[in-house]
Amino acid sequence: MSSSLSEIINRIEPVDKGVMELARKRQDSLTKPRGSLGKLEEVSVRVAGMRRCICSTFDNKAIVVMAADHGVVAEGVSAYPQSVTRQMVYPFLSGCAAVNVFARHIGARVVVVDMGVIGGFEPHPLLQSKSIAFGTANMATGAAMTRKQATDSIEAGIAVIESQIAEGLDIIGTGEMGIGNTTAASAICAAVTGRNVSEVAGRGTGIDDNQLEHKIEVINRALEVNRPDGNDTIDILSKVGGFEIGGLTGVILGAAANRIPVVIDGFISGAAALLAVKLSPQVKDYLIASHLSEERGHRIMLEYMGLIPLLDLDMRLGEGTGAALGISLVEASVKILKEMKTFQEAGVSDKDTEG
Repeated sequence: MSSSLSEIINRIEPVDKGVMELARKRQDSLTKPRGSLGKLEEVSVRVAGMRRCICSTFDNKAIVVMAADHGVVAEGVSAYPQSVTRQMVYPFLSGCAAVNVFARHIGARVVVVDMGVIGGFEPHPLLQSKSIAFGTANMATGAAMTRKQATDSIEAGIAVIESQIAEGLDIIGTGEMGIGNTTAASAICAAVTGRNVSEVAGRGTGIDDNQLEHKIEVINRALEVNRPDGNDTIDILSKVGGFEIGGLTGVILGAAANRIPVVIDGFISGAAALLAVKLSPQVKDYLIASHLSEERGHRIMLEYMGLIPLLDLDMRLGEGTGAALGISLVEASVKILKEMKTFQEAGVSDKDTEG
């Protein structure tokens, strides 16, 4: 039996500042000028605080890719038809999508989850079925889902992460697939941060200027029709969210409750992270931003949460591709802390000890 949302939130604890200080002292004593490895040094210190251990190992890495459809696609907000959501799940399962290639590169398993793809799927050994419904309703004309469906989607994500922990898990990356989900993520971003839709909505799958203007109008209409309560996270998710976004929110919360670092991907994962942090502010300390997406609202999300991305590669694919690359850098950072010798261990004179 998986944990409930309230149980998981109650289990999320602050990172261990004492362990972080020990990690920082070791990092500063390694055979290099202090700070010379830049952000990687801070990442290793943060991971130590998350895991309560100075020298972590990542023997079990996973990327969760959640898929769901969005009713708002009926408004013409995407360059691709809704059927592409379902079609793309099969490459994930057969191991030939971009995220699979990157996952193999870093030695991670890909966990594919159906959170609400229209039509569903036949049973498949590599597919977890957590479908809430066959896609959300059209948020431009009413709530995307019920409040219960919103909670159910988060708790489905908690169940997924707990099943992965049972298999062995040291670090998790987040990924998604869902035509129309940048529209939902933009609405969530505007509702949480208070920024104008025109500041946060981007081109998604590659829409032109006229389509972008229309997309902004649709999002504004959805926010006007639904009036999500900025102080009520479940209300925001239910009115303008998506099932895969809710699921990833649960994955993030469940990982934080189990002291597992979460490497978030791009804009959609960022929306889930915003919701998770609103539900439990301490979650932020367990988040590592893999990269800065081309979606213009992503920078606003990350700044709102106080997260600094590791990479800026003009990526906007999703799927967890950025998360996979981010995990490789996180693993490199902790290996430095574990395997590199200090000045004393190596018998090398530190600048502070030279006479």
